[in-house]
Amino acid sequence: MIQPGKYNRLEIVREVDFGVYLADGEESILLPRKYVPVDSKIGDHVEVFVYYDSEDRIIATTRRPYATVGDIALLEVVAVTPLGAFLDWGLEKDLFVPFREQRKRMATGRKYVVRVCYDRVSDRIFASSRFTPLLNRSTDDLAVGQQVKLLVYDEIDIGFLVLINRCHQGMVYKNQLFRQLKLGEETNGFIAKLADNGNIDVSLQRQGMAGVEDARERILTALQGNDGRLPFT
Repeated sequence: MIQPGKYNRLEIVREVDFGVYLADGEESILLPRKYVPVDSKIGDHVEVFVYYDSEDRIIATTRRPYATVGDIALLEVVAVTPLGAFLDWGLEKDLFVPFREQRKRMATGRKYVVRVCYDRVSDRIFASSRFTPLLNRSTDDLAVGQQVKLLVYDEIDIGFLVLINRCHQGMVYKNQLFRQLKLGEETNGFIAKLADNGNIDVSLQRQGMAGVEDARERILTALQGNDGRLPFT
């Protein structure tokens, strides 16, 4: 079954003036002439990305988008209309973000962390900056001091909002940072606090003496790589 929003490996089954038709044994789809690999022929298999063109027709391309369905990526807004925003995701047709899927109103020229989604009912590929469907309300799988994977998805006055292991929301406070974070960045962190109300505080460094040991190792490494000197008093 051909999967929209994903890469599909399909067979060339028919050639026409404006391209070739690809099939998986059940369905067929057009690959426009400009994307047909040189010297390809009927019977060859081609890896293509499947999506919907500007007229909402399912179509294939050999261009590679910046993200596929299920991915989370930092993308730039190229236009805002009365219906929503459009993001550059590396294809001819931009990726649509309805207003209802925006955590806060998007602005042209700015970049936002979004997840790429597919609605099977309407056969639409869209983006969302709302991560609630990914979140697990229970924190039973977390413990203070535990190392976790972080994805930075927004910046507010007091810190950065992060996805923890892609299934919890947490906060890294700016007054506890030893380096700058960037939107879309993935990094390691540590659970600093699990509040009764479900809020999760995260640190980029271990707490207590373990954190001191980590910091000492980093300082020693920096000194060794800089002839024993650092530009600090």
